[in-house]
Amino acid sequence: MKVLMFGWEFPPHITGGLGTACFGLTKGLLHQGVQVIFVVPKAYGDENQQAVRLLSASEVPVDIRDTLYKDHWEDISYIEVGSNLIPYNTPEQFYDIINYTRETGKSEYDSIFSKYYQFSGKYGQNLMEEVQRYALVASTIALQNTFDVIHAHDWLTYPAGIAAKKISGKPLIIHVHATEFDRSGENINQNVYDIERLGMEKADLIIAVSNLTRNIIIERYGIDPDKVHVVHNAVEPTTRPGYTYEEKYVKEKIVTFLGRVTFQKGPDYFVEAAYKVLQKDKNVRFVMAGSGDMLNRMIRRVAELRISKNFHFTGFLDAENVDRMFAMSDVYVMPSVSEPFGISPLEAMRSNVPVVISKQSGVSEVLKYALKIDFWDIDAMADAIYGLLHYDALSKMFIHHGKAEVDNMKWDAAAGMVKDVYLKAIQN
Repeated sequence: MKVLMFGWEFPPHITGGLGTACFGLTKGLLHQGVQVIFVVPKAYGDENQQAVRLLSASEVPVDIRDTLYKDHWEDISYIEVGSNLIPYNTPEQFYDIINYTRETGKSEYDSIFSKYYQFSGKYGQNLMEEVQRYALVASTIALQNTFDVIHAHDWLTYPAGIAAKKISGKPLIIHVHATEFDRSGENINQNVYDIERLGMEKADLIIAVSNLTRNIIIERYGIDPDKVHVVHNAVEPTTRPGYTYEEKYVKEKIVTFLGRVTFQKGPDYFVEAAYKVLQKDKNVRFVMAGSGDMLNRMIRRVAELRISKNFHFTGFLDAENVDRMFAMSDVYVMPSVSEPFGISPLEAMRSNVPVVISKQSGVSEVLKYALKIDFWDIDAMADAIYGLLHYDALSKMFIHHGKAEVDNMKWDAAAGMVKDVYLKAIQN
């Protein structure tokens, strides 16, 4: 079985959990005998060319640092679409040209094909334009490659998946890692919502990362429940060098928030809980690792509460420094307002760090050995943090059983469930 998969980011160039999940799922699918053509808007040129098979001029190699899976990467193609995008005025004109090319084997529009469009591959002001152009080039990729099923990750790639389905006639699976209601609450961006809903309607089947997300898809987007299947995420076994607790270089206990500093992640509740903990114990340092549109507001609030001496802002951390941060942490907190899944608690538990997570997260559906609180209950959050910091037996119990629990959450198992969804779509 071969899958044409559309994503917006892929390691090592990631901004959050989406790229990490795509990476883990892809490797799991390879173990299931599924070949993957993974398409991204932009490759950065620093990928390791020795570890991949170069199929065409439009394909670029991916940076593979995990030698544990090196033998499998000969079956995955990593395509940069930014090298051959044609800037047509409308999708309809583009489809006409693609259909002419397919029927005749040649094109009357060679001069047009000599033009290029450069993707940024980021989440900037021209995001909507890039999403639509990405959908246009998806048609060419679908025409030039053979595959059995299309898999599109998150709303940015749903138009690309729809375009590939229109050209190829192959079934489309969309993977919902988050919805606009998770990102924005009730103040949704209508354009994004419309793209999400269209993707859900056009998809043959839908994969949701949690039951929480599945319910949102059904209730907020009006989708048939029979179309929506839940496949929980997993966590990658790390092959990077281990870091020791002694490397933290400070005597105080450390409590960490790691993620985008946005409404969805609940950073303001973390700050308020930190203030309450510090009223009882001054020997604690709180770290907010990440960036986002609420960062300046959080810095101002920390200053207003006069806890700056015990509060640190690191900005965005790459994978290696995330591991370093976990090695220094005594407690990890994920106070998300609405979290479709949430891989970061699994990464923390893998690093022997006990976690506090919101009940409004998909990962709470699969974790037993995590303290669960409502995101808005800062008193309960502060109590949970304080308890893990001061009661060694409690902390050791969560560390021991949590590590074992996470070690059993394999991407191979998740990939097996995704493959079952592929087979169902193909058979329908």
